[in-house]
Amino acid sequence: MAKGYLKINVYSDTIANPIKEANITIIKNDNVILNTTTNENGQTDLITLNTINKSYSEIDQKQTRPYETYDILVNAFGLTPTRINGVQIFDDITSIQNIYLTSLDENQNEEISNISPNVLWGNYPDYIMSNEENNNGIAPIILKEVLIPSTIVIHDGNPNDNSAPNYTVPFTEYIKNVASSEIYSTWPKETIKANILAIISFTLNRIYTEWYRSRGYNFTITSTTTYDQKYTRNGTIFEPISQMVDEIFNNYIRRGIRLEPLLAHYKSNTNESGYLSQWGSKELGDQGYSAIGILRYYYGNDVNIYDAKVTNNYPYSFTTTLKQGNCNSDIYFLQNALNYIHGSYPGIPLIQKPTGYFGDSTEDSVKAFQKAFSLPVTGQVDYATWYKISYILTAVKDLTESIY
Repeated sequence: MAKGYLKINVYSDTIANPIKEANITIIKNDNVILNTTTNENGQTDLITLNTINKSYSEIDQKQTRPYETYDILVNAFGLTPTRINGVQIFDDITSIQNIYLTSLDENQNEEISNISPNVLWGNYPDYIMSNEENNNGIAPIILKEVLIPSTIVIHDGNPNDNSAPNYTVPFTEYIKNVASSEIYSTWPKETIKANILAIISFTLNRIYTEWYRSRGYNFTITSTTTYDQKYTRNGTIFEPISQMVDEIFNNYIRRGIRLEPLLAHYKSNTNESGYLSQWGSKELGDQGYSAIGILRYYYGNDVNIYDAKVTNNYPYSFTTTLKQGNCNSDIYFLQNALNYIHGSYPGIPLIQKPTGYFGDSTEDSVKAFQKAFSLPVTGQVDYATWYKISYILTAVKDLTESIY
């Protein structure tokens, strides 16, 4: 029997407020599989679960669903009991299920979310390209530069469905969610990277051209495959995708001398010009193609990867990888940032008397942070770790200031 892995993170409203000692029940076909609780960082230990052999996720087939699903019930004192149905588990992959609990509502017995099937498995409508988009992807340019926003507003339905809710989520979490909904995490690393770059570029095109806002809508993008990309409310995130997004979240592709991010269209399996074939990109990854090679195969040789500026939501920009033995002002900031985060995540060890020198205690704290946020546990502060620390620091500070 194939095995997959699950880590559950429980928060109260925001990632800055993890909930310890939350009671977790994992259910399969109405049978309780496991009971456990969250630790001081609001996380469970890594849970091993039975699943489907990964070979079914490596070919384009509709006979056997290539992942297993489980339901999760969460209870915590003073918060609304929450059930997430359809948590997805792939062979030899760690699934990350973030669960945000809300304040207890006496009129609501339980909050329930149903995770939609992966796009490659489920039945979703095809993308409808507008006449404006059909003009080689050219749209009116509104913004002066390409920026990575701190958050993105998602309309969970068709654009003109006024009954559909809007959700404001962090930009990186949106990209992780879409990629986890659109492709399989068992695919080659360069295939995953190519697809994520296409997803980022599509999203940034919507932001850069203010596609919806310039038309009077109060959101950035929709959750539907008819108009945009599949976003799944409370969807399962997969570690290989999560780590890749953390590495390249400010990268995007554009064509030739054009300034706007490419509106990078894609379909599950197609030979249509101008579209990336997701299954085709998997085959190219198997053949050893790089991410840029895959992208150029579908979008043309004039496509290149660029860096977007990160908004000032991140108080300090990344300069260089920090590691044991280094001594500078960036490390002094790092140490104080980790100590501040420790207030919300006590499982991250406190660094006594920050000095700006990267010693054993700093490395231990970095490793604990990396483990808590599903980053590669290296003990070194690379680009992905730096911006994750900066993001969590900002979230914790915002929560603290709202309280006081």
